[in-house]
This record gives sequence, C-alpha cells and structure tokens, in this order.
Amino acid sequence: MKVELGSVYNGFKLLEIREIDEINSEGMLFEHEKSGAKLFYLKNDDDNKVFSVSFRTPPKDSTGVPHILEHSVLCGSRKFPVKEPFVELVKGSLNTFLNAFTFPDKTMYPVASTNEKDFCNLMDVYLDAVFYPNIYKYPEIMMQEGWHYELDNKDAEIIYKGVVYNEMKGAFSSPESILFRKISESLFPDTQYGVESGGDPDVIPELTQQQFEAFHKKYYHPSNSYIYLYGDMDIEEKLRFLDEEYLKDFDRIEVDSEILAQKPFDKQNEVLIKYPISNTEKEEDKTFLSMNFAIGKATDVEVYLAFDILEHLLLETPSSPLKKALIDGKIGKDVFGSFEASMLQPMFSIVAKNSNESEKERFKDLIIQTLTKLVKEGIDKKLIEASINIKEFQLREADYHGYPKGLIYSMKAMDSWLYNEKPWIHLEYESVFRKIKTALNSRYFEDMIEKYILNNNHSSVLIVKPVKGLSEEKEALIKKKLADLKKSLTDEQIEKIIQDTVKLKERQVTHDSPEDLKKIPLLSINDVDPKAKKLPLVEKEEGIKTLFHPVFTNGIAYVNMYFTTEGVKEELIPYISILSTVLGKVSTEKYYYEDLAKEININTGGIRYIAQAYAEKGNSEKFYPKFIVKSKVIIDSVDKLSNLLCEIIGHTKFDDHKRLKEIIQETKSRMEMIIFDKGHIVAANHLFSYFSNIGKYEDILSGLSFYKFIAELEKNFDNKAEEISSKLKEVSSLIFNKSNLLLSVTLEEKDYDKFKKNFNPVYNELGDKPAAVEEYKFEFGPKNEGLMTSAKVQYVAKAYNFIKLGYSYSGSLQVLKAIINYDYLWNQVRVQGGAYGSFSAFQRNGNMFFTSYRDPNLDRTLKVYDEAGSYFKSFKVDDRQMTKYIIGTVSDLDFPLTPSMKGERAVENYIKKVTYEDIQREREEVLNTKVEDIQKYSDLISDSMKQNYLCVLGNEEKIKENQGIFNEIVNIFE
Repeated sequence: MKVELGSVYNGFKLLEIREIDEINSEGMLFEHEKSGAKLFYLKNDDDNKVFSVSFRTPPKDSTGVPHILEHSVLCGSRKFPVKEPFVELVKGSLNTFLNAFTFPDKTMYPVASTNEKDFCNLMDVYLDAVFYPNIYKYPEIMMQEGWHYELDNKDAEIIYKGVVYNEMKGAFSSPESILFRKISESLFPDTQYGVESGGDPDVIPELTQQQFEAFHKKYYHPSNSYIYLYGDMDIEEKLRFLDEEYLKDFDRIEVDSEILAQKPFDKQNEVLIKYPISNTEKEEDKTFLSMNFAIGKATDVEVYLAFDILEHLLLETPSSPLKKALIDGKIGKDVFGSFEASMLQPMFSIVAKNSNESEKERFKDLIIQTLTKLVKEGIDKKLIEASINIKEFQLREADYHGYPKGLIYSMKAMDSWLYNEKPWIHLEYESVFRKIKTALNSRYFEDMIEKYILNNNHSSVLIVKPVKGLSEEKEALIKKKLADLKKSLTDEQIEKIIQDTVKLKERQVTHDSPEDLKKIPLLSINDVDPKAKKLPLVEKEEGIKTLFHPVFTNGIAYVNMYFTTEGVKEELIPYISILSTVLGKVSTEKYYYEDLAKEININTGGIRYIAQAYAEKGNSEKFYPKFIVKSKVIIDSVDKLSNLLCEIIGHTKFDDHKRLKEIIQETKSRMEMIIFDKGHIVAANHLFSYFSNIGKYEDILSGLSFYKFIAELEKNFDNKAEEISSKLKEVSSLIFNKSNLLLSVTLEEKDYDKFKKNFNPVYNELGDKPAAVEEYKFEFGPKNEGLMTSAKVQYVAKAYNFIKLGYSYSGSLQVLKAIINYDYLWNQVRVQGGAYGSFSAFQRNGNMFFTSYRDPNLDRTLKVYDEAGSYFKSFKVDDRQMTKYIIGTVSDLDFPLTPSMKGERAVENYIKKVTYEDIQREREEVLNTKVEDIQKYSDLISDSMKQNYLCVLGNEEKIKENQGIFNEIVNIFE
C-alpha cells in the first residue's frame, strides 16, 4: 500500500511518516477522525506481528482499580460472552505473546502471532474485551478478579477473597517488591505515582462496583486509546477492520486522563516502611536503604538513554564506583540500582540490601561523597566506554530474552507517546549515542551527576525495615475488622453476602454453553504445519567436538562452551555454582577485577557462567551436568574474546578473600529475591530432590540446599576463607579440561573460518586431564517439607516421576498439560481458589509437577491435585475443544527463537539425546491426540499423586495450622 501524508484511509488520517533505520522500520502515525483513536504502525518484514491497544489510566487511590479492570475486561464481552475469553484464546491460539499489563499510569493489552488468521482473531477478541466487556452485566467478575466478602453460611467467618487481592498480598510479602512500590510514592506523593496502581491489599476492599464501572467508562474510550501495529501486514485491511468493527461506533470526546507531574521538592523526603519477617528470623542485617531521585522527563530522549547507561556505570558491574564504595564501606551486603523510565518523571534509585537502619546517615553521606569525588576527579574513561558499549550492543542485538521485539518497541513507544510526544523518539538512538559518546573526551556524565543527583532536591530516602510479628498482627486486625463487620450486619445483610457468595460460586462452576464457546475464533489443524522446524546443527570434529549453528546473526558470534562436571565430587557440587558467580568478578594474573569487567564490556557483548544439568530423554536416572561459559561478540573481535577467556579460564586468582566474601554475600541476597519472587518454581524444583537424581543434583547445585549452603558459608566466611579458595581452585582445575569440552558456535557460514582461526588460543589454555566420572550416591525420601516464610500466601507443589511408575513420555502429555493448566487448575485453583496462578509440567525424563503461585490456600490446593486423576478419567470434550487444546500446545512448541536461542536449543537437544525424529514424533503425537488419550492419563496422574511427595513454601501460621501434612517444618530464613 502506497500512502500519502494527509490522506484518509478507512477513517484514519495519516499524520506523519518516519524512516527508523535503527530498527529497519517505517513508522506511520495515524489518527481516527471520528473516534479520536491514535494509531502507530511500524512497517517491516518481521512475520511475528504485534498488536496492542493501550489506555491512559492514572489511578486516584490504591484500590487497584486499573489492575482489577485489566483482569476483568478479559472475562467476557459482547461478541465473546464466555467467562474467560483470554483463557480460551491461550488454549487454542498460535500466539507468540498474549497478556496484559498494568503500569502506574497506563494499561496495555498486547498480542503477537506469526499466523495472519490467528493475529486477526486475537485483535478482535482483545478489542471487544476492552470496549464492550461484560463487567456491567456480571458484578461477579469484579468479585472474582478483584475482591469480595466470602461467607458460606451464617455461622462461618467472613473472609476476603479475590485473585488480585491475593496477587498483591503476595507482592506485599516481598521486601524488594515493597521497596520498589514505595519508591514512587516517596518521590511523587501528589500525583498518580503516589498511589499503588496494582492495589494495596489494605485498600483493595474499599473498591466498589460503581467506582469500578466508572473507571472503565471514563478511560476505556477510543479517544483515550493508543493502538499499535508492528510487522509485515496489509495495513489498509487492518485499518478497515478497526474502523468498521469498532471505531466507527464511537464519537470523539474529551477524556481527562492527564498524567500529572510532581512539583519538585525543596528538600529530601524521608520515609520509613516496615515489612514482616517470621518470629524465628533475626532482624539484624535485614533492612533495605535506598536513595532515590526524580530525573527529568521521559520525553527527554538523551536523558532517557544516558541515565540508563549511567545507572549501569555506577551500580551494575564489578568496577562500578558507587557500588564498590557502598560495599567497601560495609553499608550493606548487596548493592544494586534501578532506572525506571516508563513514567512521566523517571526514577533513579541506589539500593543497599541486608543493611541496618543505623547505617542510614552513613549510606547517604557515602553516596554524596563518592559522587562528589567522581564529579571533581572525573570518571574513568574506560568505565564509560564499557557501559556505553554494552548498552549499544544490547540495542543493536535486539534480543529481548524471548519476548517479541515488536512488543518491546511498543513499550518504548509508549514511554513518549503517552506523554504527548512522538512514539518513535526512543527507537531512534543513533544520534543520541553520538552525543553520549562525547563523554569519552568530555565531562558529560560528571555534569549529569552534578545536575540530576548532587544538585537535585527532588529526592527521597527509604528505610524498609523488618518487624517480627507484623504479618500476624495485620492478619489479626483483618480478622477483627471482618468479625466486627459481621456483628454490625443485619440478618438480611448477612444473607445478602451468603447469596452473593453462592451466586459467584455458581458462575465459577457453570460451564460455558457450546454456542458461546463457538463464538471464540479458532484455527483448524490445517492451519498448523505438520512438520517440526529443524534447528541448525552441524557437527564438526576438530580436536574439540564443535556444534556449529549456521544462521544469520547480524555479524554477532554466539560462543558457548559446555564443560561436563561429572568429575566433581559430591561434596564439591555447590562450589560449581560459586565458581559460576565468581568468574569474571575476581582478579586474574593480568587484570585487577575492576579492569577485567571494563575489558569484557568494551570488547564483547558479555560473558556469563551458568551451572546446570540436562536430563536424558526417557531416562529417570541419567543426567548430564554442565558448566557453561556463554559469550557473544562482534565477529571481528573474536580474538579479543579469546584473550579474555584464556585469562579468566586459565589465570583467575581465587585468593582475594575480601572480594570472595562480597560475591558470596551478593549471591545469597539474589537467591532470597528469587525465593520470594518465584516461590512456585523454587518449591517444585526442591520437591524433585526427594526422588530424582537430576532434582537432587540441581537442588545441591542451585536450589534451596544451595541457599542453605551459601548462607552457612556467608555466616562463617572468616573461618572458611582459605578452604573456599582452595576448593574453587580444585573445582576449576577439574572442569576446565579439553576432555570435558563441547563447543557451540552460532554465526553465519561465511564467518566460521574467521572464528575458528581466532578462537584456537582458548583450546591451548585448557588442561589435559582425562575425563572422570563420579558416581553420586544420593539419598531420597518423602521429606514433605513445610518451608516457612513471612509471606502472606503459599506456593503449593506436588510431584513425582511417572517413568519410575512404568509410564512413558508422549507428545500427548503436552496437550494434557495445556488442559490441566488452562482448564482444570485454572478453574479449581485460580478461579475458585483465588490463587494468582497454578501450573503443571511433564518432562521427557518422567518428572512431573503441579504447583501454585500466590495461593491463599494449602490443603484445599493439595486436594485439587489429588482429585485430578479422577477428573481426567471422565474427561469429555467435543472435537472443537480438542482442536483448541492441540493448537494451543503447538503454540508452545513453535515459539519463535532468536539466533542465539536456536543454537542453545539445538545443543540442549543434542545433550539430552533428543533427535529431530523425536521432535517430529512428539509433534505428530500432539496433532493426533484424542480425548481417549487424555482419559488414559488419569492413571498416570493418580499414581503420581498417590506417591504423596509434596512441598509447600509459604506463610508460617498457615503451615503450622496444617502441620499434620508435613514430615518436616523448616524456617527458610534465619
């Protein structure tokens, strides 16, 4: 379609056209004349198309109405009246992304797909959801997704229930989450950023149905919308669809959704926040200190990018001067930063974790002293070059960890578009980088520190301190409040709550009619390619076994070294993980560790070290433990990468005890964050250690057993320093041998010889010890632990290995997983139970699990797991529903892979002994799955659950209430 400025296409007037060379796209800005809807299209040849419709949604309070509405509009609409169109889409779409996001000032509804028909279906369902939701028809939607009083009979206690209510109870259990949610409140108390858009659990129950509906009426109008399209598509046809199906029915109106700016402070604001810890934890060294600054406007392109680089420079590398000063000053055991730019006034934060309130003044003074010194004496130019290079490398690579790049570009567009600027200003980075690079011979960053930090009174200091018994105190207050409420109610009012509860539960268990289900658009099996995609892999024997993956990489070489660690003794397994955190962060013979970090970031796109294990397909016992050195580099700099790898692998010094202690403290701190943030995965993985070789190994290597190990090391470091150094040297010498190495290289065919010639020095640096294999004698048994924390919710897991029970793996198990996740568990654990989520998995080695996320329940959820087998014995759906589950499963199998991901997936399959024939067979088994196949798995599920291996991570009181379920009750944190 050839377009002209000022012309109108299907109701949309073309306002501007812009070539955006940095992302190889043409940007077109439209406005729908009748409705006032704004539309930005990024035209390019990417077949992974993205659509998003977003709204400005500034909240006035912390009831979480934008967040609850984000959940609720996806619970049925005019054209698609089923209870959960979102879930029906997930079950039966080839989407590459499908979700929704609540930000502090906007709500986004993005979808992506490589299939044209599917893409149009997704657009249709999402547009109908936001403009014509069923929230006005069914108050039960807000009750379910937001909050409600639950009362089963007049003698029972009233309780609060709701998906967002429990999600935010979980979020407000994590001190890191509390910290980052309160930073914006401390900096912008008079604006939309001074309240909690996600919802504060203490305030969520103040939201009424009337306020809920009014918020939608006000903000969810096309005049307040931002529509985004990306990829290779017929834009004229998409504009016609938007106009005819939706926008032509709306008239332009004025929507007061202005995003307010906070008036600058005259002096620094100080805020004290408390967070709960369990009664058995110590309060010492558990305070968070943060100093925060409001930094200009998000529409200032230069500050937006430069401060991102400055935050990295000051706080994110081993050579970062501010991080080093705070660690050396023993202010906290972990230091990190944040630059949050997805808001009108971006925030820069400096955080010290595992500190104490008494260190507050020293924390403030040391930050100011360090930054003043940097301004006065100048920042090391190599450090500046390193941080600029690593950020530029990331932008040019455009690899966003599996997220469609079109989705990331939509978020960057909103960072200016929402604030009345052009949507492409943050996508055009070349000219900005040229300005920023003047920092290499000027006072660019020094002046920035002086202006935006040292001379900026618009700042805050947050102290987030632990308090024992706070959680129990809060729960007791809620119980009393609800008990007092019940006493104050008339019999009629109590009966009304009971009837509302009954009505909600009836809706939750009532199946959608077949007629309504058929209204959700569905692809056919014929829309699915019956052939699995082949991953690029060429085996080369050149002294070292090499797996070459010839794909277009835009001039980047992805080089991964897989060292087997089978020769490491059982008692040394945790040191493999410590080695992965230490390498590149301690000194070598040639470089002091700060200089090493600079050299890595100047000359490469990064070097990372990962310890993990791969299970052999179809084998419940056999696994392959690996130590992976992952690196990426521009092909012309492979020689520089080789020199750095030689230095790190062959000449790392493990005897700097001060530095080792700092790294161990940071490692422990980061694991604590994972335990709070990903408790469902932590519990499920720990559960595998009860019965599985690979589960036990990975638990010792990087799971909860490793956390206990690292916590013990940190506590007794001074007595163990020499031993730690000695064991790291031993493990390093055992791993880095030619006999252990499998090399993986992802790059273009034409560049392979250049790579090979420049990478040879690395082989010469490796030892010549023959490969060794240790026989691990792990002990197993149903420990069935209750892992107690101060969290207000649970993560409930149950698991076993079905191959041990005589069953075998089939692709049909992946269809079963889709049905369990988006039908059985979704309805039982999320919709009816009020948990934020629940998941299952069935692996090729036989390990399977059920797990829940931010779950208010414990024994009820375990009962749901135990009854799953019976449910599937009588499982019955029609052909259309079965097709839906199959297509949804294929969506997971066909997730688009970046060049680096293609190489990594190919190596993973190679190590696991998964052939292309296995992958094709799995696909055929998925495509040919019948209802009877799913029914047959009822025994597999029942038999696995009957083994009664369970693990729960969660609230101390809840676990103690249910202590009869557990064989052991354990405090995770000291």
